[in-house]
Amino acid sequence: MMELGRFAPTPSGRMHLGNVFSALMAWLSAKSMGGEVLLRIEDLDTVRCTPQHTALLRDDLNWLGLHWDREQPCQSSQSARYAAILDELWQRELAYPCWCSRAEIEHAANAPHASDGHAIYPGTCRALSESERAARFEKKAPLWRLRVPDETISFTDGHFGPYSEDLAAECGDFILCRADGIFAYQLAVVADDIAAGVTQVVRGRDLLSSTPRQLYLYRLLGAEPPRYWHIPLLTAADGRRLSKRDRDLDLGLLRQHYTAAQLIGKLAHAAGLIDSEEPCTADELIPLFSWDKVPREDIAFDLK
Repeated sequence: MMELGRFAPTPSGRMHLGNVFSALMAWLSAKSMGGEVLLRIEDLDTVRCTPQHTALLRDDLNWLGLHWDREQPCQSSQSARYAAILDELWQRELAYPCWCSRAEIEHAANAPHASDGHAIYPGTCRALSESERAARFEKKAPLWRLRVPDETISFTDGHFGPYSEDLAAECGDFILCRADGIFAYQLAVVADDIAAGVTQVVRGRDLLSSTPRQLYLYRLLGAEPPRYWHIPLLTAADGRRLSKRDRDLDLGLLRQHYTAAQLIGKLAHAAGLIDSEEPCTADELIPLFSWDKVPREDIAFDLK
């Protein structure tokens, strides 16, 4: 089977250097294994994500030389497919409607918090009767959650090694669809990777903790999951994580001062793939790529 990697950016702003680093590593991982790369635009939030940002994103990737072999339909066009999966999970009593507000969850007695700081949902709406649900449906639309088992989900990350999470204790019943009808990342990304036949996922280590949730969804949907490689994050020189909100090193600014080969060379050096920050193309890096060279600690990046 041919390897299929993917780059799945969210067009909510101009790509910053951290996004470019993720795209480069995903592209090189697949290409170094003789595989192909899929582009998927993750525009679930149609308020923040715009066609203008999507056009800029495509232009930036082409400018960088990160050409893709296939393209998947934008997530904003796939709501019917996601809804069918949600309905299947509901019919199997694996998903349920929830009317709890964020404030109610935060103020629940002794509410534990996940590692990301969010309160773990206490399961308030799990056991509502049919009549209780019917009464609430008449008042407002619910969001939808997945029932998680009291079980530890384990996997071996290709870069960071073994990782485990007890879904009930460390995550709780997580959201599949918001009350406004926007499907959650966890459901959409699994549905899309299954549909495309993605075999490997390369992404930032900030998404490492979401992997057990996704692996559980793969199990419920009867699909083989991809292999995962999580990469260190690029940070600003002062240690801050790069952010679209702060316009840290976005390509709109960088393209005014650097060539694509210069940026690729600097990122390749940061990843341990080459010995100096010499300009190079993504294609030239394919035979040099190895996961053994990539650091595991976050990388403080300074373009000076």
